[in-house]
Amino acid sequence: MRLVLLIAAAGLAELSLGRPVLAEMRLLMVEQPGCTYCAEWDRTIAPIYPKTPEGAAAPLERVQLRGPYPYGYDLAERPIFTPTFILVEDGSEVGRIDGYPGEDFFWGLLGRMLRDTGNFTE
Repeated sequence: MRLVLLIAAAGLAELSLGRPVLAEMRLLMVEQPGCTYCAEWDRTIAPIYPKTPEGAAAPLERVQLRGPYPYGYDLAERPIFTPTFILVEDGSEVGRIDGYPGEDFFWGLLGRMLRDTGNFTE
């Protein structure tokens, strides 16, 4: 029994000391029915988002404006219009894009937010 515990402890020590722990990120998209800018984002960005480095780093999670919101996320404030994109790292909001400013601006703003976390390189 002691040998098993010793081996398990050694394995845990190796995992905790030998490898960097990556933060878990999510991109919340707050939307509502009838939102034309949400529909535009769905048309231009949604099909490719999961295939991009940004989508791999921060998988998309859709949330309705009126809720319910995912349990355990600490948001700076509840969004008041749609779409709102909220970057969450380890359960806490680290960045936000209010509205959809178009494809080029969206990628630039999202890239900056991701790089600011220190856990994303393109």
